Amino acid sequence: MMNEFEKENIFGLGQKNEAYAKYFNKDSFLQPLIAGDDNVDVNVANVTFEPGCRNDWHIHHDGYQLLLVTAGQGWYQEFGKPARHLKAGDAVKINEGVKHWHGATKDSWFAHVAITKGTSEWLEAVSDEEYAKLSEEK
Repeated sequence: MMNEFEKENIFGLGQKNEAYAKYFNKDSFLQPLIAGDDNVDVNVANVTFEPGCRNDWHIHHDGYQLLLVTAGQGWYQEFGKPARHLKAGDAVKINEGVKHWHGATKDSWFAHVAITKGTSEWLEAVSDEEYAKLSEEK
């Protein structure tokens, strides 16, 4: 399964995401694509999640986040709303101030390009109970 996923994951696995590991329940990997600077005010990176990996609830301030799903299957959920199943080709627009999380399904690797402007406020973890309630029906 990983070999097929690696072929789909066009930007590559990258390095283990040590800098943000405390905000993920399992291993994730980061492949920076474009770093923000004085002329570009967004960061662009490919983020890969191992099966069952998810990030904590979080909010983006002074900007937004766009997710472009490139491989595997995952979830996106805004607080108080049902989770949305994601697959390659899906796109998600996350407005400033929206509490949300994203991550892999329990049985699939998952990769998305994250285009992020502003700063992130990291909140509580998505509980195992919340995650277990998600329907694996696609």
